[in-house]
Amino acid sequence: MITTLRLVAVGALCCHLPAWADPMLPSVLIHNARDSDLGLADSASAGSVSRQQLEARTVYRPGELLEAAPGVLVTQHSGEGKANQFFLRGFNLDHGTDLRSTVDDMPVNQRSHAHGQGWTDLNFLIPELAARLDYKKGPYSAREGDFASAGSVAVTYANRLARAISSVSAGHGGYRRAMTAASPEAFGGNLLYALELLHKDGPFTRPEDYRKANAVLRYSRGFANNGFSVAAIAYRGRWNASDQVPQRAVDAGAIGRFDTIDPSDGGQAQRYSLSGTWRRTVADSASKVNAFVIRNRTELYSNFTYFLNDPVNGDQFAQPDRRVTSGLNATHTWHLHGGLRSTDLTAGLQLQNDNIFNGLHNTRERRRLSVIREDHVVEGSAGMFAEAATQWSGMLRTTAGVRSDHYRFKVASDRRENSGSARDHLLSPSLSIAFAPRAGAELYFNVGAGFHSNDARGTTATVDPASGGPADRSPGLVRSRGIEAGLRLEPAAGLHTSVAVYRLAFDSELAYLGDAGATEAGLPSVRHGVEWSNYYKPVKWLSVDLDLAYAHARSRGAAAGEHFIAGAVEGVGQLGVTVDWRGPWSGSANLRYAGPRPLVEDNSVRTGGSTTLNGRIGYRVNNRLRLELEGFNLLDRRDAAIAYFYASRLQGESEARGDLHFHPLEPRSFRLAAIMQW
Repeated sequence: MITTLRLVAVGALCCHLPAWADPMLPSVLIHNARDSDLGLADSASAGSVSRQQLEARTVYRPGELLEAAPGVLVTQHSGEGKANQFFLRGFNLDHGTDLRSTVDDMPVNQRSHAHGQGWTDLNFLIPELAARLDYKKGPYSAREGDFASAGSVAVTYANRLARAISSVSAGHGGYRRAMTAASPEAFGGNLLYALELLHKDGPFTRPEDYRKANAVLRYSRGFANNGFSVAAIAYRGRWNASDQVPQRAVDAGAIGRFDTIDPSDGGQAQRYSLSGTWRRTVADSASKVNAFVIRNRTELYSNFTYFLNDPVNGDQFAQPDRRVTSGLNATHTWHLHGGLRSTDLTAGLQLQNDNIFNGLHNTRERRRLSVIREDHVVEGSAGMFAEAATQWSGMLRTTAGVRSDHYRFKVASDRRENSGSARDHLLSPSLSIAFAPRAGAELYFNVGAGFHSNDARGTTATVDPASGGPADRSPGLVRSRGIEAGLRLEPAAGLHTSVAVYRLAFDSELAYLGDAGATEAGLPSVRHGVEWSNYYKPVKWLSVDLDLAYAHARSRGAAAGEHFIAGAVEGVGQLGVTVDWRGPWSGSANLRYAGPRPLVEDNSVRTGGSTTLNGRIGYRVNNRLRLELEGFNLLDRRDAAIAYFYASRLQGESEARGDLHFHPLEPRSFRLAAIMQW
């Protein structure tokens, strides 16, 4: 069950473009989603977040920018550098499964990753460049494919900045950050560049020593609906992990909350991409083509069970993963008009190929002891869709679509028995209906089918690489089915509210366990719930919004009393207010709540909720310089950022013990930034 309470203060919602936005974007794309989504969104749970709203958020790490989408919870179980943990609609999405994430139409989810299916590392994201964030929930759009069953989030970078920016910031835990970005005119277009350098130790006994460098170089010409852009993005990060710790060791005083059992855990990551986008729009049609090549490299060293499997060397394991992902997205829309009825008919093609080398090794202090498995995976997919958006009258519009996906998995394993190839395909229809009975109100009904892909290695495996015992092959694609009804209202000036009730079912919750090198077959599941979002702007200088959601998550076909889904959060919430006077001062506060949840299938072990209050105070010295003070966990709560229940063994213990393992919420901290614009 998941309850989402989100109230994000969104200040500075002025009618002019923010300093970060691309002035060449058409007004339909830069509208403030909180002004009105009536007549634009296909469901009550879809929308856009403007640059102004994103800028108002106080985020501890880049991935938390996705929390601007109502109902999304982002946290971390291993400190900085590693991909975040995500929660949405009763899903513990692990590191990204079933939440499709893209940046400039490039996929962020990594298929058949060494650590987890759909690995979503957003540490390359520079928040200041984000011009817009679009989100959808449920499998109701033919445009979205793999990993989009719970939802999808798309971040779009600006092509041009209205003003150049440089900032330096420092704070607790060795936090240091410098960033600069500008977009001067060059070669008949605009050349956007950005550079970010960051270091952070955190509150941990062994400093995380997280060091990262981000760079963006982008050339664009023309307009958002008629033009092109070419972009290169680079990211490098290195860190020491602050993995979860066993509650029994903390209670006994053997370690502190911010200690670690294996201080040699950590990792490094690299991401380099080259992409290009071309758009052309005329009176009766619109075309868009996007192509990309991404090179990712990840190396993780983890130890979650300590001395459970190897009492001498410990249980640390390495998960190296390197890949090249290439792809093409193309759409063409015909604008058809006939009398009072108009239709936009869109055809699309999405191609992706992943050439992957990954493995799983036993290690001690990052030195290899033995190989559990090593694989070369080639995974290719082709997705085709057709979608018809029809305005039948001033009161009724529909969007009907169908999607066809074809996958090919090819695995060359160090075990011949686990090598081979497999294919799978699915057809996914969807329908959205919007009915406006009167001005300021809209009703929605959505139904559709979606899917997520499984790890390619599970589709060909016949032997468990860790135990040597037999293993069952898994299907390549797993079907999801969703249905939703919603309502959006604007009952008064400055007040917007929406309600969505949904049900989402999966045929199976198969998952590849990167920590064990095997595929685990899960039972079918069903989730249903309700979401309620509100936004209120009573005066120009004050904005408040509140989002509430509840979801009930259960397995189907489980033994009596064992149908709970571990990690399904029962409450998530955010509450915030932003004030932006016309004078030099501004500020915001954001209260986030993550509720209790079961940690085992019989609900006998649960974890409590956590509450964090973040805030920001800004002072504009002059037209070019402003100072900002950000505070995190201002209530200094000693909560867990995330918790699990499993068996582990500490050094000196004679046998394994089931225990709660948690990653602590970072204590109260502050960051001071100086921001220069010109």
